[in-house]
Amino acid sequence: MSYRRDLTTQEAVIARMTATMARRGPDAGGVWIDRHVALGHRRLAVIDLAGGVQPMQAEEQGRTVASLIYTGEVYNFVELRDELRGLGHGFRTRSDTEVVLRGYLQWGERVVERLNGMFAFAIWDVRSEELFLIRDRMGVKPLYYYPTADGVLFGSEPKAILAHPKVQPRVNREGFCELLTFAKNPEATVYAGMHEVRPGQIVRVSRRGLTKHRYWALTAQEHDDDLLRTVDNVAGLMEDIVQRQIVSDVPLCSLLSGGLDSSTVTAMANRAIADREGGRIRSFSVDFAEHGSAFVAGDFHKTPDTPFVRDFVDHIGCDHTEVVLDSRSLADRDLGRAVLEAADFPLSVSGDMFASLYRLFQAVRQNSTVALSGESADEVFGGYSWFHDPQTVNAGTFPWIAANISKAFDGTQVLDPGLRERLDLAGFEADSYASAIAETPQLAGESAAERRMREISYLHLTRFVQFLLDRKDRMSMAVGLEVRVPFCDHRLVEYVFNIPWEMKTFDGREKSILRAVARGLLPRSILERVKSPYPSTQDPAYEQAVREEVAEMLEDRSHPAAPLFDRAAIRGLLAQPLGNSSSLPGRAGLERARSIGAWVKAYDVQLDL
Repeated sequence: MSYRRDLTTQEAVIARMTATMARRGPDAGGVWIDRHVALGHRRLAVIDLAGGVQPMQAEEQGRTVASLIYTGEVYNFVELRDELRGLGHGFRTRSDTEVVLRGYLQWGERVVERLNGMFAFAIWDVRSEELFLIRDRMGVKPLYYYPTADGVLFGSEPKAILAHPKVQPRVNREGFCELLTFAKNPEATVYAGMHEVRPGQIVRVSRRGLTKHRYWALTAQEHDDDLLRTVDNVAGLMEDIVQRQIVSDVPLCSLLSGGLDSSTVTAMANRAIADREGGRIRSFSVDFAEHGSAFVAGDFHKTPDTPFVRDFVDHIGCDHTEVVLDSRSLADRDLGRAVLEAADFPLSVSGDMFASLYRLFQAVRQNSTVALSGESADEVFGGYSWFHDPQTVNAGTFPWIAANISKAFDGTQVLDPGLRERLDLAGFEADSYASAIAETPQLAGESAAERRMREISYLHLTRFVQFLLDRKDRMSMAVGLEVRVPFCDHRLVEYVFNIPWEMKTFDGREKSILRAVARGLLPRSILERVKSPYPSTQDPAYEQAVREEVAEMLEDRSHPAAPLFDRAAIRGLLAQPLGNSSSLPGRAGLERARSIGAWVKAYDVQLDL
């Protein structure tokens, strides 16, 4: 978008930027250009396959008044469409896209306050020549922007912005710190000059400049419901959420890990589908070849998923598929490039998790276009072990950084010592933590212990969850799969955020409220299962493949990322014996070197550190 230029001459540029989103939207594409704005869209068709074509324009008295590009789903679009019809609006399609567009004409930017869903969209108001960039409350769908001297560039992923000829991928100290730490500061990105629309935020661009405001944020409220009513309310919310999120004009499935979260969603979806259609839900799980027989419990992964998945399938009777992956293939270089191109950033130090998610989603996409996920329940209900460790809770930093397990995923020992000193990651983390704590809402009269647990919950719901949602979005949309996240419904998040911690842990366990909701839905084995994260391969063959790639990079002294690394430290890691989970810190360093090196070279990153 540019106020000084005539963008009708820039069709090739917008076409190139739009083409970068082809994997996110494999079904259709389109471009709409006005004098000062060019909108490009790639579509993954889910609702109203024929009618929801974009960019979509609204007309009044024969002239275009607004144009919209939109991604995601609005789950209450039927009710909103009925309301808008009552207000005199007509509709040409059955799509939720048109509901958002007509809603904007009726309520302006405040239409977003009425939307229930996951979404990111841009609206150009032809009448006022203003652009609105709007993102859903929890940040399930991404949206990036890059201010220019007379406007803004924007896209669902950085790659769309980087495709513009005037933008170079440049990284400064702050961006590199964002890359290396688990702080996830709102609006910040790795790339200098590029920003992310914050969850629950509206960015408005006009001739007067760029402004932004939050239309939604978590607030502290008194919780007056007793335990029984609290459990009933959460159960009712979950039932409504799942019923809304199984609506689709394309095949839908559920991602199943055999844990409490995904099992609850899958069980509720299966029951809703049975009641509505007389059918059953299709589900998918992932495991590694010979993982079940060779699994070794550790601090991070305590139990394999497959036995619990099979208990669930036997109990519910869903139509289930086990996706079994070969560990070494996860280090395949072509796969690594595909995953990097999907993410646009170097991966965290658990690269096999990204690669296995990508492969899982590829397999799911062969049968389904939409998948339900149990992601974010741990952040909402307090499921991680560090929620329940007083030392970690009171550590005065992000609890996932304070937790011992985080040390296994650091990986920064491979960086040049001088670079580490200049970056001052500890200082960056401290500043990020202080900023997050400063904005945490407080409730008058709350005890010190309850106030601290509210802070811990807020940190997870506004910082940590973004790592997981970003990973899920990039890996799924890269193969044209839409993943819905019922636990991110803002009504549920708001309600559970204000349940006192003592009530959230009433049975002495993690996620007590959710466990109570699921009782009667799930087999006992899953109800009693201890939290186990998304699986990571323990096969030494995977680590060996990573080592080979890092060793090659180390030998290439002309590699553009060479100045970033401590060659002696990397050689030390390569000299260590192969292992499984016990060698995770060393593997993390190798993963870090491999990913950063590949990114700097593939994206021709300019480093200003």
